[in-house]
Amino acid sequence: MTQLTLVIGNKNYSSWSLRPWLALKQFGVQFDEIRIPLYTPETTSKLRQYSPSAKVPVLLHNNQTIWDSLAICEYLAEEFPHLHLWSEDKIARALARSISAEMHSGFQNLRQNMPMNCRAKLPGKGLTLEVQKDIDRITSIWQEFRQKFAADGDMLFGKFTIADAMFAPVVLRFVTYDVQLDSISRKYVETILELPAIQDWIQAAKNETEVLSQYELYSNPI
Repeated sequence: MTQLTLVIGNKNYSSWSLRPWLALKQFGVQFDEIRIPLYTPETTSKLRQYSPSAKVPVLLHNNQTIWDSLAICEYLAEEFPHLHLWSEDKIARALARSISAEMHSGFQNLRQNMPMNCRAKLPGKGLTLEVQKDIDRITSIWQEFRQKFAADGDMLFGKFTIADAMFAPVVLRFVTYDVQLDSISRKYVETILELPAIQDWIQAAKNETEVLSQYELYSNPI
């Protein structure tokens, strides 16, 4: 195998699949896509054909298997150094990695109470005090880096980086649950939503027919 193949789950629900998918799309890297619906009787066996973890996403490249969203993005950054998936500046790059790692390992209350569901509109649902703390931390990150790098562009570090890919599913969650945001965070949400790749993902999610009850905590999808 000489080309890239990304194995993903349902676009409506799989936030982890979105992250490397968006990175590939934004940087114009050609890849094939294999979509495996999650939580079916065949899911695990199908995923084990590609990954020892039997989870999505999985990147296949040159007979190598890389799993985990952040690991895939790091692999892409090394495979395509000329594309600058991370910031070129050392300090900015370290900061981008810091917030990406925080996104990767944290915000469990937000994840559990506001699962990604692109088809749904659920204003105010899932907003507990602990979720609000997660939201406040996320928006403080967005405020800090949008203000610090505003002169360089509209993304967290000016130009699109892996950090933006890592936070993109949060943007979609905030839209689904109509989270109230400050002006800087609201503008960042709008910027991410305007990306053609994000619009393509959302449309594909709306076209899916699978309904996963564990992601439909509050209502049926619309």
